[in-house]
Amino acid sequence: MNGFTVFARKETLEILRTWRRWVLPSILAFFALTGPPLARYTPEIVKAFAGDQLTGFAIPTPTYLDAYGQWGKNLTQIALFALIIIYGGLVSAESRSGTAILVLTKPVSRSAFVVVKAVVNAAFITVLLVVGTLVTWGLTAAMFGTAPASALWSSALVWLVLAVQFVALMTLLSVVIRSAAGAAGAGLGVYVLASIAAIWKPLGSYSPAGLPAQVTSLAAGTASAPLWPVLTSLVLSVALVAAAALLFRRMEL
Repeated sequence: MNGFTVFARKETLEILRTWRRWVLPSILAFFALTGPPLARYTPEIVKAFAGDQLTGFAIPTPTYLDAYGQWGKNLTQIALFALIIIYGGLVSAESRSGTAILVLTKPVSRSAFVVVKAVVNAAFITVLLVVGTLVTWGLTAAMFGTAPASALWSSALVWLVLAVQFVALMTLLSVVIRSAAGAAGAGLGVYVLASIAAIWKPLGSYSPAGLPAQVTSLAAGTASAPLWPVLTSLVLSVALVAAAALLFRRMEL
Protein backbone atom coordinates (compact mmCIF):
# COMPACT_ATOMS: atom_id res chain seq x y z
CA MET A 1 0.00 0.00 0.00
CA ASN A 2 1.21 3.53 -0.74
CA GLY A 3 1.42 6.29 1.85
CA PHE A 4 -1.91 7.80 0.83
CA THR A 5 -3.76 4.52 1.40
CA VAL A 6 -2.01 3.81 4.70
CA PHE A 7 -2.84 7.24 6.06
CA ALA A 8 -6.45 6.94 4.88
CA ARG A 9 -6.71 3.68 6.81
CA LYS A 10 -5.15 5.31 9.87
CA GLU A 11 -7.61 8.22 9.68
CA THR A 12 -10.57 5.84 9.34
CA LEU A 13 -9.47 3.82 12.37
CA GLU A 14 -9.01 7.03 14.33
CA ILE A 15 -12.62 8.00 13.64
CA LEU A 16 -13.84 4.56 14.70
CA ARG A 17 -11.76 4.40 17.88
CA THR A 18 -12.21 7.90 19.27
CA TRP A 19 -15.03 10.11 20.48
CA ARG A 20 -15.79 11.27 16.93
CA ARG A 21 -17.56 7.98 16.20
CA TRP A 22 -20.19 8.84 18.81
CA VAL A 23 -21.01 12.55 18.69
CA LEU A 24 -22.26 13.22 15.17
CA PRO A 25 -23.75 9.70 14.72
CA SER A 26 -25.68 10.12 17.98
CA ILE A 27 -27.04 13.50 16.91
CA LEU A 28 -28.17 12.24 13.51
CA ALA A 29 -29.62 9.05 15.01
CA PHE A 30 -31.65 11.07 17.51
CA PHE A 31 -33.13 13.29 14.81
CA ALA A 32 -33.81 10.36 12.47
CA LEU A 33 -35.60 8.38 15.18
CA THR A 34 -37.62 11.22 16.69
CA GLY A 35 -38.40 13.39 13.64
CA PRO A 36 -41.18 11.31 12.01
CA PRO A 37 -43.00 10.45 15.30
CA LEU A 38 -42.80 14.08 16.39
CA ALA A 39 -44.17 15.28 13.06
CA ARG A 40 -46.99 12.71 13.20
CA TYR A 41 -48.11 13.38 16.77
CA THR A 42 -47.44 17.11 17.12
CA PRO A 43 -51.18 18.03 16.83
CA GLU A 44 -52.05 15.58 19.63
CA ILE A 45 -49.20 16.87 21.78
CA VAL A 46 -50.24 20.49 21.25
CA LYS A 47 -53.89 19.71 22.04
CA ALA A 48 -52.89 17.81 25.17
CA PHE A 49 -50.89 20.73 26.54
CA ALA A 50 -53.10 23.58 25.30
CA GLY A 51 -56.43 22.06 26.29
CA ASP A 52 -59.38 24.36 25.65
CA GLN A 53 -57.16 27.30 24.68
CA LEU A 54 -57.14 26.16 21.05
CA THR A 55 -60.91 25.99 20.69
CA GLY A 56 -61.82 27.17 17.21
CA PHE A 57 -58.23 26.97 15.99
CA ALA A 58 -57.67 24.29 13.34
CA ILE A 59 -54.32 22.51 13.47
CA PRO A 60 -53.26 21.29 10.02
CA THR A 61 -53.18 17.54 9.54
CA PRO A 62 -49.52 16.46 9.40
CA THR A 63 -48.15 14.76 6.29
CA TYR A 64 -44.96 12.95 5.35
CA LEU A 65 -43.55 16.31 4.22
CA ASP A 66 -43.61 17.48 7.83
CA ALA A 67 -41.31 14.58 8.74
CA TYR A 68 -39.02 15.39 5.84
CA GLY A 69 -39.02 19.04 6.86
CA GLN A 70 -37.97 18.12 10.40
CA TRP A 71 -35.03 16.13 9.04
CA GLY A 72 -33.95 18.90 6.69
CA LYS A 73 -34.24 21.61 9.35
CA ASN A 74 -32.26 19.61 11.90
CA LEU A 75 -29.54 18.88 9.34
CA THR A 76 -29.07 22.52 8.34
CA GLN A 77 -29.04 23.74 11.94
CA ILE A 78 -27.92 21.56 14.84
CA ALA A 79 -26.18 18.84 12.81
CA LEU A 80 -24.20 21.39 10.81
CA PHE A 81 -23.26 23.32 13.96
CA ALA A 82 -22.04 20.08 15.53
CA LEU A 83 -20.01 19.27 12.41
CA ILE A 84 -18.30 22.68 12.53
CA ILE A 85 -17.42 22.30 16.22
CA ILE A 86 -16.21 18.70 15.87
CA TYR A 87 -13.85 19.51 13.00
CA GLY A 88 -12.38 22.67 14.52
CA GLY A 89 -9.17 20.76 15.26
CA LEU A 90 -9.14 18.50 12.23
CA VAL A 91 -5.53 19.36 11.30
CA SER A 92 -4.33 21.51 14.19
CA ALA A 93 -4.95 18.81 16.81
CA GLU A 94 -2.37 16.53 15.19
CA SER A 95 0.03 19.41 14.64
CA ARG A 96 -0.11 20.37 18.33
CA SER A 97 0.22 16.81 19.61
CA GLY A 98 3.17 16.02 17.36
CA THR A 99 1.33 13.22 15.56
CA ALA A 100 1.57 15.08 12.28
CA ILE A 101 5.38 15.07 12.40
CA LEU A 102 5.43 11.31 12.98
CA VAL A 103 3.06 10.70 10.08
CA LEU A 104 4.98 12.98 7.74
CA THR A 105 8.22 11.06 8.35
CA LYS A 106 6.51 8.22 6.48
CA PRO A 107 5.92 8.35 2.71
CA VAL A 108 3.02 10.79 3.13
CA SER A 109 3.32 14.28 1.68
CA ARG A 110 1.90 17.29 3.46
CA SER A 111 -0.65 17.76 0.70
CA ALA A 112 -1.78 14.13 1.02
CA PHE A 113 -2.05 14.57 4.79
CA VAL A 114 -4.59 17.38 4.36
CA VAL A 115 -6.47 15.86 1.42
CA VAL A 116 -6.88 12.48 3.11
CA LYS A 117 -8.31 14.08 6.23
CA ALA A 118 -10.87 16.00 4.19
CA VAL A 119 -11.82 13.02 2.00
CA VAL A 120 -12.09 10.43 4.78
CA ASN A 121 -14.19 12.66 7.02
CA ALA A 122 -16.43 13.64 4.11
CA ALA A 123 -16.94 9.93 3.42
CA PHE A 124 -17.75 9.35 7.10
CA ILE A 125 -20.44 12.04 6.98
CA THR A 126 -21.81 10.55 3.75
CA VAL A 127 -22.30 7.16 5.44
CA LEU A 128 -23.98 8.78 8.45
CA LEU A 129 -26.30 10.77 6.21
CA VAL A 130 -27.34 7.74 4.15
CA VAL A 131 -28.11 5.72 7.28
CA GLY A 132 -30.00 8.57 8.94
CA THR A 133 -32.02 9.31 5.82
CA LEU A 134 -32.92 5.63 5.43
CA VAL A 135 -34.18 5.55 9.02
CA THR A 136 -36.17 8.75 8.49
CA TRP A 137 -37.62 7.34 5.27
CA GLY A 138 -38.64 4.06 6.87
CA LEU A 139 -40.19 5.64 9.95
CA THR A 140 -42.04 8.19 7.83
CA ALA A 141 -43.54 5.37 5.77
CA ALA A 142 -44.56 3.59 8.99
CA MET A 143 -46.08 6.71 10.54
CA PHE A 144 -47.87 8.18 7.52
CA GLY A 145 -48.42 5.16 5.28
CA THR A 146 -46.62 6.86 2.42
CA ALA A 147 -43.12 8.23 1.90
CA PRO A 148 -42.21 9.28 -1.66
CA ALA A 149 -38.45 9.24 -2.01
CA SER A 150 -37.64 12.22 -4.22
CA ALA A 151 -38.21 15.09 -1.77
CA LEU A 152 -36.32 13.43 1.07
CA TRP A 153 -33.32 12.18 -0.87
CA SER A 154 -32.85 15.27 -3.01
CA SER A 155 -32.87 17.35 0.16
CA ALA A 156 -30.38 15.02 1.83
CA LEU A 157 -28.02 15.08 -1.15
CA VAL A 158 -28.01 18.87 -1.24
CA TRP A 159 -27.22 18.92 2.47
CA LEU A 160 -24.35 16.51 1.80
CA VAL A 161 -22.87 19.05 -0.61
CA LEU A 162 -23.22 21.69 2.11
CA ALA A 163 -21.62 19.39 4.71
CA VAL A 164 -18.69 18.57 2.43
CA GLN A 165 -18.18 22.28 1.86
CA PHE A 166 -17.95 22.86 5.61
CA VAL A 167 -15.57 19.93 6.06
CA ALA A 168 -13.38 21.62 3.44
CA LEU A 169 -13.76 24.97 5.21
CA MET A 170 -12.86 23.48 8.60
CA THR A 171 -9.86 21.77 7.01
CA LEU A 172 -8.58 25.17 5.91
CA LEU A 173 -9.46 26.93 9.17
CA SER A 174 -7.79 24.20 11.24
CA VAL A 175 -4.60 24.79 9.26
CA VAL A 176 -4.73 28.58 9.60
CA ILE A 177 -5.96 28.70 13.22
CA ARG A 178 -4.06 26.51 15.70
CA SER A 179 -6.85 26.64 18.30
CA ALA A 180 -9.71 24.18 17.71
CA ALA A 181 -12.12 26.51 19.52
CA GLY A 182 -10.94 29.44 17.43
CA ALA A 183 -11.38 27.52 14.18
CA ALA A 184 -14.84 26.35 15.26
CA GLY A 185 -15.81 29.91 16.15
CA ALA A 186 -14.61 31.13 12.76
CA GLY A 187 -16.58 28.35 11.05
CA LEU A 188 -19.76 29.30 12.89
CA GLY A 189 -19.13 32.92 11.95
CA VAL A 190 -18.88 31.95 8.28
CA TYR A 191 -22.18 30.08 8.57
CA VAL A 192 -23.91 33.10 10.09
CA LEU A 193 -22.49 35.49 7.48
CA ALA A 194 -23.49 33.14 4.66
CA SER A 195 -27.02 32.93 6.06
CA ILE A 196 -27.25 36.72 6.07
CA ALA A 197 -25.74 36.99 2.58
CA ALA A 198 -28.32 34.52 1.24
CA ILE A 199 -31.02 37.13 1.86
CA TRP A 200 -29.69 38.91 -1.22
CA LYS A 201 -31.39 37.01 -4.03
CA PRO A 202 -28.43 36.67 -6.46
CA LEU A 203 -26.27 35.09 -3.74
CA GLY A 204 -29.13 32.93 -2.52
CA SER A 205 -29.81 31.68 -6.04
CA TYR A 206 -26.31 31.16 -7.42
CA SER A 207 -23.85 30.77 -4.55
CA PRO A 208 -23.27 28.20 -1.78
CA ALA A 209 -24.99 30.61 0.61
CA GLY A 210 -28.31 29.40 -0.82
CA LEU A 211 -27.80 25.72 0.03
CA PRO A 212 -29.55 25.68 3.47
CA ALA A 213 -32.69 27.21 1.95
CA GLN A 214 -32.53 24.68 -0.89
CA VAL A 215 -32.39 21.82 1.62
CA THR A 216 -35.54 22.96 3.42
CA SER A 217 -37.36 23.78 0.18
CA LEU A 218 -36.68 20.37 -1.31
CA ALA A 219 -37.71 18.63 1.91
CA ALA A 220 -40.99 20.57 1.87
CA GLY A 221 -41.65 19.40 -1.68
CA THR A 222 -41.67 22.94 -3.09
CA ALA A 223 -40.15 24.01 -6.37
CA SER A 224 -36.41 24.53 -6.08
CA ALA A 225 -33.40 25.17 -8.31
CA PRO A 226 -30.31 23.89 -6.49
CA LEU A 227 -28.04 23.42 -9.53
CA TRP A 228 -25.99 26.61 -9.27
CA PRO A 229 -25.58 26.57 -5.46
CA VAL A 230 -24.50 22.93 -5.68
CA LEU A 231 -22.01 23.51 -8.51
CA THR A 232 -20.46 26.59 -6.90
CA SER A 233 -20.27 24.79 -3.56
CA LEU A 234 -18.41 21.83 -5.08
CA VAL A 235 -15.94 24.16 -6.78
CA LEU A 236 -15.47 26.08 -3.53
CA SER A 237 -14.90 22.84 -1.60
CA VAL A 238 -12.08 21.80 -3.94
CA ALA A 239 -10.55 25.28 -3.72
CA LEU A 240 -10.69 25.30 0.09
CA VAL A 241 -8.95 21.91 0.39
CA ALA A 242 -6.35 22.96 -2.19
CA ALA A 243 -5.68 26.17 -0.23
CA ALA A 244 -5.39 24.18 3.00
CA ALA A 245 -2.89 21.79 1.40
CA LEU A 246 -0.84 24.67 0.01
CA LEU A 247 -0.70 26.51 3.33
CA PHE A 248 0.12 23.33 5.26
CA ARG A 249 3.05 22.63 2.94
CA ARG A 250 4.52 26.04 3.76
CA MET A 251 3.94 26.20 7.51
CA GLU A 252 6.28 25.09 10.30
CA LEU A 253 5.05 22.23 12.46
